[in-house]
Amino acid sequence: MVGIETADDAAVYKISPEIAMINTVDFITPPVDDPYWFGQISAANSISDVYSMGGKPITALNVVMFPSKHLDMGVLRDILRGGHDKVVEAGACLVGGHTVDDEEPKYGLCVNGVVHPDQVITNAGSKPGDALILTKSIGSGVLLNAVRSGKFSLKELEREVLPSLAALNGPAMETALKFDLHACTDITGFGILGHLMEVAHGCDAKVVVKYKELPFYPGALEMYRKGETTGSNKANRQMVNRHKLEMRLSLDKHEEELLYDPQTSGGLLLSLPDSQADELLAALNDAGVPAAVKIGAIIDDAVGIAVE
Repeated sequence: MVGIETADDAAVYKISPEIAMINTVDFITPPVDDPYWFGQISAANSISDVYSMGGKPITALNVVMFPSKHLDMGVLRDILRGGHDKVVEAGACLVGGHTVDDEEPKYGLCVNGVVHPDQVITNAGSKPGDALILTKSIGSGVLLNAVRSGKFSLKELEREVLPSLAALNGPAMETALKFDLHACTDITGFGILGHLMEVAHGCDAKVVVKYKELPFYPGALEMYRKGETTGSNKANRQMVNRHKLEMRLSLDKHEEELLYDPQTSGGLLLSLPDSQADELLAALNDAGVPAAVKIGAIIDDAVGIAVE
């Protein structure tokens, strides 16, 4: 039912008139040095792809690369503990996995989920007149790098950012499915504009983004102003620039960089009729998703993005 055609978050295969299977796999290098945080964030990131298709995670398999000759096996234990705890929180079962020796730790999950074939949500179903709601802040990419370089406090990261990255997107999606949800994707490595461009092409329309409405993590802009960046910003900008992008307001170069900042375990981008947006935002807040905010809209115009 869903393959690689629209660069969606997961594959969907119809098994019966009542059940479709969702398949996804993702793994990352450590965003932080703490192994338990690493395990939680990576697992939440992997499971998110099932949620973004409207599904329920059922089983998960560990995908592990670990330098066993250079790091204590206790580190691996804590990574796996973090992942296991998130799988259990999601109501799924951790049923095995595969491990290889490598020069750098990498961890993630292969996740299988289920969804009714008539209720599959993709990144390509937005319609003109839709509002776009984002459920987590952005800017984590530069902050994670800034901690490594000593420009940003680890304690502040643990207080302001890591709990959000480790939070499952399940409550947000469960709430959104009670509305007339047309499309969804999660915001990860391509940055907010990269994923919005996929949405625009998927629905053959234009995305209008309100820059001042975008929720940024505290300190993210300051880190760009201090010269910090990520290894993905340049590639994300080049990818978006191959398509139609209108900048309708004046941003300095540091403010622009936030639009290309890669996210790890980012929030969901939800597309639904604008008439339902305020009610959904209130419901998300009640469901424990306080960062959710309306960031833009879909309009009937040539494919592309307008930032205003």
